[in-house]
Amino acid sequence: MTDSPLTDPSPAGLIDGHNDLPWAARTLAGYSVEGLDDAAAPSPFQTDLPRMQEGGVRGQFWSVYAEDEPGVDAVQYTLEQIDFVHRLVRRYPDRLALAHTAADVERAGREGRIASLLGAEGGHSIGGSLATLRMFARLGVRYMTLTHNNNTPWADSATDESQHDGLSAFGESVVREMNALGMLVDLSHVSEATMDHALRVTDSPVIFSHSSCRAITDHPRNVPDGILQRLEGNGGVIMVSFVPVFVSRDWADWFAAGQDGDAPPVTIDHVVAHLDHAREVAGIDHVGIGSDFDGFDHFPEGLADVTGFARLREALSVSGWSDADIDKVWSGNILRVLRATDDRFAAQLPG
Repeated sequence: MTDSPLTDPSPAGLIDGHNDLPWAARTLAGYSVEGLDDAAAPSPFQTDLPRMQEGGVRGQFWSVYAEDEPGVDAVQYTLEQIDFVHRLVRRYPDRLALAHTAADVERAGREGRIASLLGAEGGHSIGGSLATLRMFARLGVRYMTLTHNNNTPWADSATDESQHDGLSAFGESVVREMNALGMLVDLSHVSEATMDHALRVTDSPVIFSHSSCRAITDHPRNVPDGILQRLEGNGGVIMVSFVPVFVSRDWADWFAAGQDGDAPPVTIDHVVAHLDHAREVAGIDHVGIGSDFDGFDHFPEGLADVTGFARLREALSVSGWSDADIDKVWSGNILRVLRATDDRFAAQLPG
């Protein structure tokens, strides 16, 4: 087992809230876990293990995702994604460690390994079954996004027509069951009404695993200020995404119009602007990072792959952020949220 330190100059390192490597591996590599540890031959993905270390990644929430489309067996797809992460960790035991709790993340860091956590992207993945939700938790799924791009039968998505005015009665029961299990309620992808409704129902901190600020980029996937202001009372965290559609209005308009001509420039400074706004409105204790690498083809200049985390940290430092504030965003805030729910989550794990 390696004792080599992480590249990031902070002992905190980075815990990234959302990475779609499992889905990218499904579509591009048939779920192969090979070829992700060769620094001389980087993988075709935006993510591999040498570049994660170069970027200073200490912990990664791997997204386990199934398409929310007719004919897709979302439960099966999600189980396949969970299996991929477990196989990935077993294939590279000197680099990765499966993690369920904040203590697991800290232990992995002491061992020089990247903590690997699981987050299910989309409530359709449970197939309308609380029993399936409970089994996902026992397999180590630490958060679940309540919707993806389409509504579920019990929650409204940000990018679909409202059906439930937030959550149905069953949707409320999903949130309460997640609270009981210690699973984090993830409000990325959901409508503003669902955000509001979930915040009224939950007894635990929520997260936005990969969303940015609507006041800076007016996109329905982003979080409005009225919700950001409620994170202090809830204890939750917005984990700012790097996806150009979410961080640049000009880029989003160009993309929606058919991508004619050159794309408007998008840089690290666009992401810094969202982090600045989240810090101002939600407070420094309620901001994190949720890149969405390998979930989109294009990323800002300087943030093309997971090595960009180190450049983002440097950009924040140059813009006047203190090391203490960056450390909270890098890992301190999401570790606090994990600790607040760790006992419940650990209690229902096998063994």
